Amino acid sequence: MEAVPTRVVAVVVAYNRRDLLAAALDAVAAQTRPVDHLVVVDNASTDDSATVARAHPSAPEVLALARNTGGAGGFAAGMAHAVAPSDGSAPADLVWLMDDDTIPTPSALAELLAARDAFEAAGGEPVAIAGSKAVWTDGREHPMNTPRRRPRASADEVRRAQVAGAVPVRSSSFVSMLVDARAVREDGLPSADYFIWNDDFEFSTRLLRRRPGLYVPASVVEHRTAKFAGSDLDPGPRFYNEVRNKIWMFSRSRALGPVDTATYGASTLVRWTRTVVRSQDRGTLVTSGWRGLRDGVTRGPQPADAVLAGLGPVEDEVRAVEAGAGRPVAGGRA
Repeated sequence: MEAVPTRVVAVVVAYNRRDLLAAALDAVAAQTRPVDHLVVVDNASTDDSATVARAHPSAPEVLALARNTGGAGGFAAGMAHAVAPSDGSAPADLVWLMDDDTIPTPSALAELLAARDAFEAAGGEPVAIAGSKAVWTDGREHPMNTPRRRPRASADEVRRAQVAGAVPVRSSSFVSMLVDARAVREDGLPSADYFIWNDDFEFSTRLLRRRPGLYVPASVVEHRTAKFAGSDLDPGPRFYNEVRNKIWMFSRSRALGPVDTATYGASTLVRWTRTVVRSQDRGTLVTSGWRGLRDGVTRGPQPADAVLAGLGPVEDEVRAVEAGAGRPVAGGRA
């Protein structure tokens, strides 16, 4: 029997970076292994990002959201549309996720697929997530997107990953993440209520808690951030999201077991301390961090369909995926 081709749907989340978006779409269109479908989620941009996407020669499908749902909401909406489309189109087998400042090299997708195939051919379980190597504009590896290696990977998993030219990992970044749709249907979407920060960390560690994930250095993307900096760059008021979302993750997500929670929790406290000490505006960080701590402790994240309510068919697609995965949906339905 002839094998059914794997359907890869690329999802690019965009917000007010029309020129970077155009470059990202150019790069996706230039892949040596073309994507089967391309979706741009426009997060209510106030520039003409949606217009740029609609006019692009690659003819992406544009999901223009009526309000800004942050990166977390955008990826949840785009992934749900790819995995459970309500318009009758074919669902994705794999979803390739990236921000609008992610510029993949021509072989980026082909290398991710090749590593997945090699790992599984060597006897490994299906790869839930494969992530690219992210570099900055000058070619240096970007410190913001360093994946966390799987600390207790078995010798067989390490061997299979080496055969595939990859490294077993415990987390991955939305700056080029190839996700198996089966894992999404089983464990759900990113938590849309995170809005920004730690949404990819929570999502990837949740999917990879009992599934293999790979970091594929041969798959290279350029992450065109304004500065070359890591996760301890002074975030200003956004420190609220960092603290609140980490509290949610450590206390309310099933992504981490006790050992991982202790390990990542300790490293988080060290990073927060370093960020505050280096800050030129410690008052803002302390105030924002306190608010994040308060809100992280006193309430949990809303279901994704509640966060994305009123956005049309996307809400129903999100509800379908989350309910199928046994995760809470608005109104208590599951």
